[in-house]
Amino acid sequence: MTQSHDLNALGWSAYFQRQLKIDKIGGLMPARVSAVHRDRIDALTEAGLISLHLPPGLTTGEVAVGDWVLINPSRDRVARVLDRKSLLHRRAAGVDARDQLIAANVDTLFITTSMNADFNPARLERYLALAYEGGAVPVFVLTKADLCADPAPYHDTLRQIAPLVPVVTLDARDPDSGGKLADWCGPGQTVALLGSSGVGKSTLAATLTGDAIATRAIREGDARGRHTTTAREFHPTAGGGWLIDTPGMRELQLAGTEAGIDAVFDDIADFSLHCRFSDCAHDTEPGCAVKAAAEEGRLEPDRLARWQKLKREDAHNTRSLAEAHSRARTFGKMAKQTIKEKKR
Repeated sequence: MTQSHDLNALGWSAYFQRQLKIDKIGGLMPARVSAVHRDRIDALTEAGLISLHLPPGLTTGEVAVGDWVLINPSRDRVARVLDRKSLLHRRAAGVDARDQLIAANVDTLFITTSMNADFNPARLERYLALAYEGGAVPVFVLTKADLCADPAPYHDTLRQIAPLVPVVTLDARDPDSGGKLADWCGPGQTVALLGSSGVGKSTLAATLTGDAIATRAIREGDARGRHTTTAREFHPTAGGGWLIDTPGMRELQLAGTEAGIDAVFDDIADFSLHCRFSDCAHDTEPGCAVKAAAEEGRLEPDRLARWQKLKREDAHNTRSLAEAHSRARTFGKMAKQTIKEKKR
């Protein structure tokens, strides 16, 4: 039997309602994307789960789990994707310059890491920049509390990275651990789990949802494991909200996240406002307030180096994606022109 869903419980809000022109939607109805496949998508509606085709000109790469769409139920087809409240994306892994959508309309991003060899401040800063740029509220979730004798050093590091971001420490296998995250998992709320493989995301997802989500063993030598989630998955949480579980990411290349990076490194961004030149690269220019702060001990050199690396990476990837998009548009115009000429 197909389970029905209340739109508000699915995360529908006034933000999406304002995008509708009630007198013009002509039998279209809202649905929330729960899975994206190679040639179609699955979505949840008030009537239950439905499989949908995309209209010409829209590819599955342009739709994310968590998106709200308007659908034509009589044709099982998406009419349009509604504007997003938040969007998490990255440059896709590999040599091709391609933007990859991670999740849409996420309220809270659980940045998940274990308190062992996996703990990596530089990686966590990347996730944090992604959250800030994408419009999701970040929460650090430290797992494997049962294997850590002293979590204090991990908390201290996170306070240095982001003093205002909540930190929750738990054992993902403990059935009561979901209670520590309950404030973000209530009715209509959407959360996403993001982290590298082997940190216990699938275990935590199973705890939050009650699903038997498969996990695999962790290698003892390097604290790494294999994440059995191979695609973004949409699950109801025990608290009435929704969880988007993501595959473990070996590589998170940032693109189009300049503001998010500056939000993570707001101290450095503030220093840069006092540089002599507005286009200061903080390298060899005279009057650089950022370099002065590092030399005077007001800024840690390692933190400055991580900021510079992310800024260079983001600028390069953003430029590469823009160039790839421009080439694709040019090719598309040429193809259309060729088709027109052949029809003459």
